[in-house]
Amino acid sequence: MGNMVMEVSYALDTFYFLMCAALVMWMAAGFAMLEAGLVRGKNTVEILNKNALLYGIACFVYLCVGYNIMYPADPMSAYIPGIQFFLGEDNAVDAVIGGADDAPYYSSMADFIFQAVFAAATMSIVSGAVAERMRLWPFLVFAVVMVAVIYPVEGYWKWGGGFLDQLGFQDFAGSVVVHMAGASAALAAVIMVGPRKGRYGKNGEIRAIPGANLPLATLGMFILWMGWFGFNGGSELKIANVEEANAVAKIFVNTNAAAATGMITAALFARFLFGKTDLTMTINGALAGLVAITAEPLAPSAAMSSLIGAIGGIVVVLSVLAMDKLKIDDPVGAISVHGSAGIWGIFAVLISNDDATFFGQFTGMICTFIWMFVMSLITLWIIKKIMGLRASEEEELEGMDMHECGMHAYPEFGVEANK
Repeated sequence: MGNMVMEVSYALDTFYFLMCAALVMWMAAGFAMLEAGLVRGKNTVEILNKNALLYGIACFVYLCVGYNIMYPADPMSAYIPGIQFFLGEDNAVDAVIGGADDAPYYSSMADFIFQAVFAAATMSIVSGAVAERMRLWPFLVFAVVMVAVIYPVEGYWKWGGGFLDQLGFQDFAGSVVVHMAGASAALAAVIMVGPRKGRYGKNGEIRAIPGANLPLATLGMFILWMGWFGFNGGSELKIANVEEANAVAKIFVNTNAAAATGMITAALFARFLFGKTDLTMTINGALAGLVAITAEPLAPSAAMSSLIGAIGGIVVVLSVLAMDKLKIDDPVGAISVHGSAGIWGIFAVLISNDDATFFGQFTGMICTFIWMFVMSLITLWIIKKIMGLRASEEEELEGMDMHECGMHAYPEFGVEANK
């Protein structure tokens, strides 16, 4: 009877893990729709190509090497992981039902696919920030390096048992390990490629460049919101007993609450500042609330989660305005959503998690930022020297779709509609 219970528990936890991985994979569609909606029509096909191909590349290179760097069987030190290639065998039946206290309670293959879609999500953050001027294939080359090495190393420092984990750095599902890490790489990329033509005037004026399809962007936001239940809920890693089932349910409630209040406060704050309810701020407010609660979606109450999300909504609006003041051109607000809200989220952990310390949270945030930003900057500089990064002025003016992909996203509306 005991073995049967263990087998059923193992099967249920594995199944839940796989379904959460599928939800996180669905976030790739959310990123694609969000970004396609917030760029101009003439750059839609190219940004869709980026999102589709980065997902395939991320999954493949993480399978080849990234996963084993992030979770090495034999790490060299707390700072330097080991390296292996491809995956080993899954858990043997005897290892699962042998009765040992440390017996695995879900499939190692389920763990891999869950971590692979996290890696793809991290890379997706970069694509939106460099939209409309970074060429397709240099971006994809950067994706290979980022998902194979750069992201897995900092992931190992926390989730693989490295020095940040030993230091007590608390990041439940990745406000910093995933979101701020991706934003740090995005910041390096935006600095390397520069702003879009016409975005900023010589006298400091900021010119808005509206996206072509806000209904699509809104759909993308809701897909991401849905996927986040897998992102945060799956990070509990277990559901097959009463305590864990209740924990997962609480994570869902807190995740939803933070997104809702982030959306509301961003909309209200934008209304206060601009006199209008800016839909892009509404969208990014929801996403900022989600990023903020990701660092600790279990410990706080629903009320506290609502407050954390609400502050995230205000943070993202202020951050978007600050980015423009600094002439950091981010068409979708990715750096603000994932970076600024991620930083807020990692310190919000101190409110509800007694194991967290300011020193640990600050150290984790700073180390992750420096590693991701500097290594991304070096990689992008090398790619720039070898094959270039930015589209030519002519390609940018006419649109990257025809030059990079040879087609329009909305051909029935004519060429003018795609400019």
